[in-house]
Formats: sequence, C-alpha cells, structure tokens
Amino acid sequence: NKEGEYKPENIAWHEENNTYLFSYGLGSLIVLIGVLIALYPVWPGVSAVGSLLAFLMSFVTLSFLITTPETWVQPLGDAEYGFPYLNAAGRLVVKDVIMMGAALVTMAQAAKKQVGRKTPSRLKRVYA
Repeated sequence: NKEGEYKPENIAWHEENNTYLFSYGLGSLIVLIGVLIALYPVWPGVSAVGSLLAFLMSFVTLSFLITTPETWVQPLGDAEYGFPYLNAAGRLVVKDVIMMGAALVTMAQAAKKQVGRKTPSRLKRVYA
C-alpha cells in the first residue's frame, strides 16, 4: 500500500484483528513511561523504574533489526543491499539507540538521587 492510501479492506482487517486496540494500549504504555520518568523531581525511584522500562522498550524495538529481514534493503538488482543498508523501516528503528542511551543516563541519575535520599546524614558527610 502507498502511504496514506485509503483501503477499506485493510481497515476491516485491522479491526478484526484488534491491531488498533493494541496500538492504543501500546501508546498508553509509552505515555505512562514518560509520566514515570517525568516524576524525577518528586519521586526519583519511580523515575528510575520508568527509565528502565524505556530502556527495555528500546531494546525490544532494536531487536527488530535482527528478527525482521524487511528492515534491510532488499536485493532489487542493485549491488548495495542487506547489511549495513537499512531501508526506511530500519532507519526508523535506529532512533531507539538514542532513546536507549537517554534512558540509561536518566535511570542512573534517578537512582543516584534516590540512593542519596535514603543515605543517613552522618554517612553523607563521610562519603560526600
């Protein structure tokens, strides 16, 4: 299908297979992860969990590069295809490397803040 092309039979297929419902659920989960990360100033422990979930979500998405052959340029007569040539779907997935790195940094920062909150003041003077 061409992008943006209206095909009623495709919409019916998606409705029968509940792909729209799954998409709404996944979108809600992503928003929830964002809210958890945004709680960093008031609840860093929860923010660390949100960052961990974002890291895991990015890891799963990046696994598509290995498990889905369609992310690589297909052999259509050109000499340049396969690894390391990504098609549009593969390039879309690569952005998750940045999200994974950001999630790792925010998780470490939130965990450090949470551990600092629980450290008794006498230990803060010794280890600061």
